[in-house]
Amino acid sequence: MRYVMILTGDESNWYEPKLPEGLMDEVQQWWQKWFEAGKVLEGGAELQPTSTAKTVGRGSDGKPEVTDGPYLELKEVVGGFILLEADDIDEAVAVAAGWPGITAVGDKVEVRPLMER
Repeated sequence: MRYVMILTGDESNWYEPKLPEGLMDEVQQWWQKWFEAGKVLEGGAELQPTSTAKTVGRGSDGKPEVTDGPYLELKEVVGGFILLEADDIDEAVAVAAGWPGITAVGDKVEVRPLMER
């Protein structure tokens, strides 16, 4: 079954000078371990900062309206996602639990099954 790891956190921790030394090496090691094990699938992505985003929503006139940045004002934002292949949710959670950003900068990882239609 396929799952997605949705990486969230305080994006101010993801860039220099706050980015802990060696974190990107740990991320590469995590990625390589689980890719070689067949658990990480092609297709994930790291997102650019929220300052580069646009949100399209319904305006007061009922027509689409574009605003700068994310619509929600949150400290924690989505920073990226990783596609996983796992036997069940417990295995997917076990893979996600090793994400280096959890201990290094306090990231959270939501694990959710993909809708298979």
